[in-house]
Amino acid sequence: MDHKNSYSASYAAAGVDITAGYQAVELMKKHIARTRNEGCLDDVGGFGGCFGLNLAGMEEPVLVSGTDGCGTKVKLAILMDKHDTIGIDCVAMCVNDIICVGAKPLFFLDYIACGKNVPEKIAQIVGGVAEGCVQSGAALIGGETAEHPGMMPQEDYDLAGFAVGIVDKKKIIDNTRMEAGDVVIALPSTGVHSNGFSLCRKVFGIDSNDPLLYVPREELGGQTIAQALLTPTKIYVKPVLALLETVDVKGICHITGGGFYENIPRSIPDGLCARIQKSAIRVLPIFHLIARFGQIPERDMFNTYNMGVGMSVVVPAAQAEAALAILKGNGVDAYPIGVVEAGEEKVMLV
Repeated sequence: MDHKNSYSASYAAAGVDITAGYQAVELMKKHIARTRNEGCLDDVGGFGGCFGLNLAGMEEPVLVSGTDGCGTKVKLAILMDKHDTIGIDCVAMCVNDIICVGAKPLFFLDYIACGKNVPEKIAQIVGGVAEGCVQSGAALIGGETAEHPGMMPQEDYDLAGFAVGIVDKKKIIDNTRMEAGDVVIALPSTGVHSNGFSLCRKVFGIDSNDPLLYVPREELGGQTIAQALLTPTKIYVKPVLALLETVDVKGICHITGGGFYENIPRSIPDGLCARIQKSAIRVLPIFHLIARFGQIPERDMFNTYNMGVGMSVVVPAAQAEAALAILKGNGVDAYPIGVVEAGEEKVMLV
């Protein structure tokens, strides 16, 4: 589309440069092109993103949606002036949720609110969103960038997203078949992911840009705390879809804000309890640092962070070894952390 005649001096004087928006769209198109799949029907730039559904082989197709953002992790990306991975987090927080019911992601839309539209920065953000879409198999079919002068500082922005997936109704993961004796398997996280950053900001002085953030640390493999915290959220979609093809998965849990105590109960039916062995959990070094620097009690850590387990799945004991092999064959070094037993507490960490 030709935008050469579209310019409002009055709007620009009020703080909104619509030509910057057009430039940002042009810069992001190469990223969006990477995400195209068989359902895409049009190019970015219209009023609505169109997606064609292939329902072959499905008896009762069900659309599954999810929306989320990256929380205050965005503040760290702004502080470090590194904007090319925060979009991965945004996609991950949405698609990791919908895979918990067995849905394959179809498409994604993003929303960026910014103090000032800097096209190159916006393109970097969308480049990360596109990478997350590639990792999950979703198409980026649209989005919005809104310039909000006066609502936030010029260098600030916030990012949110929306995903839609599909699953045959008979294949929805709803935990109704879970039973005592089933095995709980951990899928490792890449770090803090996108939750608990308000506490991270307090512990490490992110708001005050504490020099502590930029000191390479041996326990982090030479990374700084800032680098470790900004590590993108792991996207589990493709490994879990591969698992669902072969194994009788009875429950899936995305461990986000609220940690083990808030999230695992959501995947456990009444009358059963996931008994998790804390000693089996491969806690990542960044969590030891958070606990030490912030003097955070162990229970609070497990009630805030993923502690190294970004997702868990429940499978029959007889299929646990097969499940581990499939996940490892798809790049996830999964391992057992507990069993399902009779009980009313939903989750116990022992």
